[in-house]
Amino acid sequence: MNDSARPSIKDDETYDALRDDGYSKEAAARIANAQASDNMNPSKKGGKAPPYEEWTKDDLYDRAQELEIEGRSDMTKSELISALRDHRSA
Repeated sequence: MNDSARPSIKDDETYDALRDDGYSKEAAARIANAQASDNMNPSKKGGKAPPYEEWTKDDLYDRAQELEIEGRSDMTKSELISALRDHRSA
């Protein structure tokens, strides 16, 4: 990744974990920087949830249903993962 394209990050480890889990650059930066700041008290969960690849297809489907992702009933596990990641970064 080009460093000039990367936002200013105060906690690289958390940022990388969140990006691996499918968070957008902006969301990952916001969470990582909030956790690194003594003035903010965000949840410690950021980056700790298992990646979608470790979820069952049924769990992915349930999450897609919660988010009202259209076409989910015809999607493969891989397509559900992509749809969930696209929804999160939107």
